[in-house]
Amino acid sequence: MKIAIVGIGSIGGTLARRLVTAGHEVRVANSRGKEAVSTFAKEAGAVPSDLKDVFNDANAVILSIPQPAMAALPKNLLAALPASVPVVDTSNYYPGLRDERIPALEDGQTESVWVSEQLGRPVIKAFNNILAYSLENLGKPKGGEGRLGVAVAGDDAGHKRLVMQLVDEVGFEPVDSGSLEDSWRQQPCTPAYCCDYTADQMRPALSAAVKGAAAQKREAFNTQLPVLFAKKPSHDEVIAFNRRFNAVN
Repeated sequence: MKIAIVGIGSIGGTLARRLVTAGHEVRVANSRGKEAVSTFAKEAGAVPSDLKDVFNDANAVILSIPQPAMAALPKNLLAALPASVPVVDTSNYYPGLRDERIPALEDGQTESVWVSEQLGRPVIKAFNNILAYSLENLGKPKGGEGRLGVAVAGDDAGHKRLVMQLVDEVGFEPVDSGSLEDSWRQQPCTPAYCCDYTADQMRPALSAAVKGAAAQKREAFNTQLPVLFAKKPSHDEVIAFNRRFNAVN
């Protein structure tokens, strides 16, 4: 399969490596041009590309860039992409930590619904509720004991099936988390967010999410997260913090 990835940060870069290892042809690009991704592409076994060319003949597209950057993408960037090709949004909204505040999201709009509006086409939400460390190091073959789950939300059944296949191929159990509107259940500060849960643990965590509760936790999250990382926590300590903080009170 030919897969185009825009963004080679912690999630996008890790996905590029994992998908190359799984046997796919991966093209990578970012907003700074082909030369800016060439070193990474050589190391990962991917093909460097300019943003305008990365989608050529792609069977799937993964956008792994911050949400404010979605709105800054060239208009009609995906206009030539066939409707049969799924576009995956891995992004999360971190107002007050990394991102400028986006009024529609502050008013409660589901993050990936907003992303879909910026792009002018439907998206599938996936790979946003797993940490980069977990994605890189904790994948297991299908049927492996304790295999971790990754939530996948979207409105197109065919697109969702293909993305769930990719989740499986990189070592994780795909969990159907509902429609794109439902993807608020896997956003930051919700019970299923970045807790290294198996699929059986993730499903009730998704169901336990309370609409609007995550937004009420953001300021506490913004305060506590820098304190946590100042202590240089282990991965297990980060997961313990997330499970504790994200739990329904």
